Amino acid sequence: MPGNVVVEEIRTARLELVPLEVSHAEEMAGVLGDPALHAFIGGAPESLEELRARYARWEAGAPEPGTDWCNWVVRLRADGRLVGTVQATVVGDTAEVAWVVGTAWQGRGYASEAAGALVGWLRDRGRTVVAHVHPGHAASGAVARAAGLVPTDEVQDGEVRWESPTA
Repeated sequence: MPGNVVVEEIRTARLELVPLEVSHAEEMAGVLGDPALHAFIGGAPESLEELRARYARWEAGAPEPGTDWCNWVVRLRADGRLVGTVQATVVGDTAEVAWVVGTAWQGRGYASEAAGALVGWLRDRGRTVVAHVHPGHAASGAVARAAGLVPTDEVQDGEVRWESPTA
């Protein structure tokens, strides 16, 4: 069920955020295959078939009226490789964002660049942006801060709520 937010390509100096498709699952299974990526979120890497099924659900759209699922793969402009994903769940004027970059590409600023581009894109469309970050995940907190989000005192399911400052 398509919603009100039109997912489009977003370009940065080094990255392209490309609307996610089921066809990305094969390459992304390798990118997301490290169990270390689940240290703070729990679970384990998905198989290729599980990832294809999840991407198909995402492509179909949120079943809840008024909710948009917006998903992108993060592609390096230099060589075309996929290195991660960013996503936003948009309800009304609020967008909750998340990001993941494969361990082989971490520490190069890709997550901050991708998340910052996503937050800017959403704010340009009038959305308040929030993220939930585990308090022990310093790298993800640094990404949230670099994307222009600030931590609040609110904790939900053990994660700190970060949000875009009001204009």
